[in-house]
Amino acid sequence: MSIQTFTSEYVSPRHPDKMCDRISDAILEKFIKQDSNSRVAVETLGGHGKIFIVGEVTSSGNISQVEYEKIVFDVTKTDLYDVAVHITQQSPEIAQGVDTGGAGDQGIVIGYACNHNDEMIPQEHYLAKSLCNYLYTKYPYDGKTQITINSQHEITHAVASFQNTKTDKLTDDVITWLQDKKTSTSGVRLLLNPAGEWNTGGFDADTGLTGRKIVIDQYGPRVPVGGGAFSGKDWTKVDRSGAKYAKHIAQKLLEKNTADEVRVELAYVIGLPKPVQSVAYIDGIPTKIDEFDCSMKGILSFIQKN
Repeated sequence: MSIQTFTSEYVSPRHPDKMCDRISDAILEKFIKQDSNSRVAVETLGGHGKIFIVGEVTSSGNISQVEYEKIVFDVTKTDLYDVAVHITQQSPEIAQGVDTGGAGDQGIVIGYACNHNDEMIPQEHYLAKSLCNYLYTKYPYDGKTQITINSQHEITHAVASFQNTKTDKLTDDVITWLQDKKTSTSGVRLLLNPAGEWNTGGFDADTGLTGRKIVIDQYGPRVPVGGGAFSGKDWTKVDRSGAKYAKHIAQKLLEKNTADEVRVELAYVIGLPKPVQSVAYIDGIPTKIDEFDCSMKGILSFIQKN
């Protein structure tokens, strides 16, 4: 009988997609700090000497070209990029539905929690994240990890590709991490810099785009995602705020019911204050979640408290 396996990946903060997420989030934070009611939807595309920042912002705050360039510098650690900004105001046709308390767009969001670890996320994703974060403290560059586990949560494959590393040293580091996880290295296949050592990474090697790593931002491929990007969006965009609230609900239900896993599904419609779907699957059994206020008002209250 074959043994079921699960695989998940993670990327470092200097991966081109994550740098785009970080730029978009830094712009959002800049506007929100000046005007807490800012409506922001900003995306970033970067690569090969160019950074393009586009989106819609309605705010009493303001960011100059110099501030955009500083944000890019703070994330990329270099001022060699040509930064182009094209920001317009949010469409008034969207605002007319949001200003009355409705959602800023239609969207389906997923919340999930399981009993695998203290972060309540699938174990393979927990381990891929742990390994990536561990290696990033030693090599603060572009990098990726990937972990495969079997149904007994034993690691069968550990993959890591990190910029500016020597494979021999990277091997020692991964073995140390495995030992810290109380994992025997004898049964783990190590695939480290499998395409060879590399020194060109980030925007110099590849393009990045906001929202292209939402599976990594959530729970890994074992759990479905709603589809919308998280970064660069204010709370009225349920893609981000709704997903965060759904995760909170899933964790609370997991603890309350001493369950193995909980999946929460919420679906919103632009301009409407309440979801058209709100259900939790507790160990696979569909359950109403009326005890939680899943309206836009409820999400705002949760965001303000957290």
